[in-house]
Amino acid sequence: MKHPLQEMMDKRREGIKCGIPSYCSANELVLLNALRRAKALNNAVLIEATANQVNQYGGYTGMVPKDFYNMVMEMAKEVGVDENQIILAGDHLGPLTWQNLPEAEAMEKSIELVYQYTKAGFTKIHLDTSMKVADDPEGLLSTETIARRGATLYKAAMKGYAELKAQKPDAMRPVFVIGSEVPIPGGAQEAEDSLAVTSPAAFQDTVATYRKVFAAEGVEEGMKDVIAVVVQPGVEFGDDQVFLYDHDAATNLCAALQEYPEVCFEGHSTDYQSKECLKKMVEDGIAILKVGPALTYGLREALFSLSFMEKELVPEEERANFIETLEKVMLEKPDNWKKHYHGDDKQLALARKYSFSDRCRYYIGLPEVVDAMNKLFANLNTYKIPMNMLHQYMPISYAKVRDGVLPLDPKELAIDGIQFFMDDYEYAVTL
Repeated sequence: MKHPLQEMMDKRREGIKCGIPSYCSANELVLLNALRRAKALNNAVLIEATANQVNQYGGYTGMVPKDFYNMVMEMAKEVGVDENQIILAGDHLGPLTWQNLPEAEAMEKSIELVYQYTKAGFTKIHLDTSMKVADDPEGLLSTETIARRGATLYKAAMKGYAELKAQKPDAMRPVFVIGSEVPIPGGAQEAEDSLAVTSPAAFQDTVATYRKVFAAEGVEEGMKDVIAVVVQPGVEFGDDQVFLYDHDAATNLCAALQEYPEVCFEGHSTDYQSKECLKKMVEDGIAILKVGPALTYGLREALFSLSFMEKELVPEEERANFIETLEKVMLEKPDNWKKHYHGDDKQLALARKYSFSDRCRYYIGLPEVVDAMNKLFANLNTYKIPMNMLHQYMPISYAKVRDGVLPLDPKELAIDGIQFFMDDYEYAVTL
């Protein structure tokens, strides 16, 4: 069976400007909605787990790759989505979480990481060895070093696939993504004034060097499995800023892609782009659109709106106090936001709630926060939301409820906050 992303690339070579959203999240409501949309649209759905979310040590979700795979497939079965519609992907697989270790140790862990991903059944693998490790020399990491480490990880990934295929003969052959965007995964840490687009020369050097190194490492044919290169097309977001896609700024980069029909670009940090910008990106060759924080931002936004209505409707002693619970947990465990948010106490408090970087996503799945969310849903099922109040706090969802396309159910209203952002990606890839 041909990989759906290889089929996408076949169409692009025929001149059909198609693309696919890549939903990078471990949040169960995000995953549920992504699967629901796959069923409704009868499309393939691309779901990504990042190395810091899911790894051989559990990541911040507590899941190893096989756990994540099983969770998504179990959800898919409940929703009624065929396994062959689901593309599970590993993002930033490499030394990302082990940069404090010397190369030998960092790469040993990275090898095990990609091996576990492909053996578990993940079929889109981002080989990301762009980050420096403890014993790397001063200065920029050479493309040669990046490609050499990438080839090592490719071999480990294919070993995992071979073992999976021995157990499951119809297992789909994985495809690979190389390259890395300029800022770190998950959004910029500092405010920026401008953003550098990847130069055509840097893109060309990445492909040429990988070809040379793969050949030298005895895996020359592996380049046929590479379907995309991550570039920085000039899109990014931070605390309270979004850099919208500028077609003119990316013209030279996208023109260079015409000489490489075997690959497309993968755009990271496309969160919060307008639907028109996203569609233009797909047309320009940025066919894989990664989105993650915006989805949990939409969920958080909806949960806050539900919380404001709870304060109006529910007696004080019965309230879930979701907003306060989330803030309490974030203050108790600051490691996942303190490097990303800056300013005085007031600015930090506002960032924890409202930042586009949405570091809330690291906390929204913790038991205490999930309990508060479920109590919020239960309260608003008991104390029904009046339509006039829904219009005040959730006007977009109100229109859907009014028109009978969305039930007046608090959990479904929360999920609709996620769909608000997914709508833009569906628009961008609809032919």
